[in-house]
Parts: sequence; C-alpha cells; structure tokens
Amino acid sequence: MKKLYKNLLFIVPFAVAVSCTSELDNDPIGLLTLDQVDTDPTLETVESAVESAYYPLRNTLNSIIPDWRWDLGTVFRNDIILQDMAANDMNKKWNPDGDQAWMDEIGNFVFTPENQAFNGIWTYDFEGISRSNLAIGFLTDSEIVEKTGISQARRDQLLSEAYFLRAYYYFDLVNNFGDVPLILKSPESFEEAFSVSVRASRAEVLDQIGLDLETARGLAPQIKNDATDPWRVSIGAIIALQAKISLYSENWSEVLDLVTELDNLGFYDLNDNYFDAFDASLEFNDQEVIFAYDHRSGENPGNGNGLAAVSGWGFFAPTDDFLAAFESDDPRLAYTINVTDQHSPKILGSITDYKGNDDSPGNKIYIRYADVLLWKAEALNESGNPLDAVSIINQVRERARNTPTADGTPVPAGTLPARANTNDQAQVRAWIQSERRVELGFESQRFNDLKRWGIAGSTLQGLGKNYQPHNNLYPIPQADIDKSGGSITQNPGY
Repeated sequence: MKKLYKNLLFIVPFAVAVSCTSELDNDPIGLLTLDQVDTDPTLETVESAVESAYYPLRNTLNSIIPDWRWDLGTVFRNDIILQDMAANDMNKKWNPDGDQAWMDEIGNFVFTPENQAFNGIWTYDFEGISRSNLAIGFLTDSEIVEKTGISQARRDQLLSEAYFLRAYYYFDLVNNFGDVPLILKSPESFEEAFSVSVRASRAEVLDQIGLDLETARGLAPQIKNDATDPWRVSIGAIIALQAKISLYSENWSEVLDLVTELDNLGFYDLNDNYFDAFDASLEFNDQEVIFAYDHRSGENPGNGNGLAAVSGWGFFAPTDDFLAAFESDDPRLAYTINVTDQHSPKILGSITDYKGNDDSPGNKIYIRYADVLLWKAEALNESGNPLDAVSIINQVRERARNTPTADGTPVPAGTLPARANTNDQAQVRAWIQSERRVELGFESQRFNDLKRWGIAGSTLQGLGKNYQPHNNLYPIPQADIDKSGGSITQNPGY
C-alpha cells in the first residue's frame, strides 16, 4: 500500500513548495526536494495536494521560495515582466532607477540566459507541474482512492482540475521556451529525475496538453462554478483553454467550434461594467471571468496579491506608446492605469484601495469572456468572414463606451464609435489587434499576441527595442542547463 512520495510540504495545507533554497538551486528538474516521505495519503492529503497545485499561479510575495529571492526571479510570478514589459506596454517603474535592472533588460531585449526572469517563470511552471503530477498520482492510484473514501464525483472533479493545471503550466512553458522537458509523474530518484531532463519537442508537449485537457473535460462537472469553492477549474475554463490553444495553432474552425460549445453552456457574457471583472468585491459574482487565481486576505501563510505591494513601491508604469494606443475618452484606460495616482486598478482589484498592501484580495485573471470574444472575431476574420468579426469587435467596444468612467462621470458622446462594416480582412485584423491591446492591457497577453501575429519584430524594433528573431523564444535558464549536465540544450541565438 505504501508509496514513495516527494516532499511532505506538498501534503500539508498552505505549505510553501521548497523548504531550502539551496535544494532548489541544486536539484535536477522534476525532483521536488531531497525529502522523501513514505506515507499513506489521507483524504485531506489528496485535497491539499490539488489545492497546492494552484499556488504557482498566484502573485503572493515569496510564496514558492521564501527570503526575497530577487536573484532567482521568484518573488512573484513573472508573467507581467515577460509579457507586458517585453511588449513595451509597461515600464518597470514610474521613476526610472537601477532597482531590479534585470526587468529593464527584458523590456529592452538585452538579456542573457542568466536573467532571473526566465528562472522565475520556469520555476513557477515546473513547480505547478510537479504539484499537479503529485495530485494526479494520488487520484489515479486505486488503493489510495479506496483508502481515502473519496466519492467518485469528488475524485473526478479534483482529477479534472489537476489535469487542467498541468496543461496550463505546460502551455505557458511552450509559449515562452518552445521545447521543454515533459514530466508526467514525480521522479522517485535522482537518476530518474536526470533521465527526464531532456527537452521534448513543442509538438509532443502540445499533444500531451491536448490529451490532458480532453481527460479533464471528460471528468469535469457540468456546472459554472463549484458552490463551495468557486475559484476551482470549471468545464468552461477547460473549453476556453482548448480554444486558446487552437487559436495559437491558427486552427480557426476549431476555435469557432469550441467557442460555440462554450457559449452553449450559457455561463458567460460581458459584464455591463468593464471593471466588474477586476473588482475584488465582486469576485466570482460576475458574468465574465472564466478562470482566475483566487487571492485571499487574512490567511496564514499569506495568500494575498503581492503585486499590490510592489505597485506601492513604484513598479508597473505605462509606456507612452501604451497610453497612446487608447482612443480619446476610452473608459478602459483609467481602469487599466491611473496615471495621476500612479497605480493600476486592474492589478490592485480596486479603483482606490490596496496600493501597497501585500495581502490584498484582488484576483489574477487568466481567461475572461471578452478575450474569448476577440478570439472568435480573429478566427472569423481569418476564415474569410470579416463582417461577423466586425460585429464582435463592436460588441466589445459597446460595452466599453457604456461603462461609466472611473470617477463616475458619463462617457462623452461619440466615444469609441462602432467600426464600419467592411470585407477588408487586413483592416479588420488591425482593428482586432488594436482592440486586444486596450481591452486586455496589463493582463499579461500582449507579447504572446505580437509573437503569434508575426509582428513582434516590426513592432518592437519600430519602438527602438533590440528585439531579434530568436527572441520569439526566451532562453532556457542557464542554471537548469547546468544542473542537467548539458542534457537540456539552449535555444538558438543564446
């Protein structure tokens, strides 16, 4: 009955992932820690293992590795740096200085494989994969399932969540790095860990992501949200991630089919007010959010949104180019960035509160319905149906202009006029690209968009950035190449 499982910390509720940073510096990828625990998991263990698999999605300060490891890029999850800063939507700070210069290197494309931003996202994603693998191992072991007494419905729900999370982390990795090690169970020895420290092709990893999502979908309850824990992965999140993967693969017909399936659930719509999706007081009571990490205040260890604290230190300022992307009087601008008070309401989860508060409850949104609608518009346009794409663009713009301004005043007449009907695919494509930038600003989407549209080079070089074609993929963290003894190879150009 007994099995060897790694890292007792994983099976304790709310535990951090690593007990000693020197272990993380030395262990090969895939091995959780040096600790090995011979144990019979309980129902509480299984529940906690699944919940812990969500934690690498959060922006709680020092949640994966303690002790302010700026040198490892792990103080918070690095999406905001690798997406918003890299795409020239965001500067590191309102007042330029030498603090955390590695972030400036990302924005200027003058980085090397030693830059800690890459180690940070690599660590968070593989930590999430390790935790997901542990949970999947528990939930697919018939002896453990029988011993815990977990119901079939609960087992299916938790297993669905774990498969989705593994797929989500792997999708992030292939978008950032291309080929990556494919690890589908917790290694039981250093020898086994080193044996999997080789890069699988992006195509192979995407195939596994597809399998994981199909499995997750077949197990998921057919409900919008779990009644007790509405933050859990849902059938809607699974279908939406399938649609996003199809979008990135330019499988337009599949995007349209999957968005139709999502719509047929009847769970999602645009909120009347643009900011409702981000308002911490409305979390899981809106119509738009499909998948988000649930930051919560007052927990021990902390589970708050640490980016609110970092914002209080002067981080996350808009570039002039980003501000200029908004049309006159667009209400979305002030909800995305408050230039006067120097903070982002989207990041804080409030128009006025939480700046400087590392325990704020503002969620991190990963998928919302406006994003999905713009996927559909893109798929329609690229499939030769620009008129229907324009209709969707106008739906998103209409919601924006009908949203009250951040100070509560009416939006001036003539704001965000409807786009004209046209069969010009190039024009509609440009409108979609523009709309995505302002609708999804500061939501860690932009750099991936520029890359998949094939315009990262022209856009960023036109802004004076040192972007080169090989920057379409980030470098593999040099520390992990070293730990693998060279079996993990570097991306070309680095």
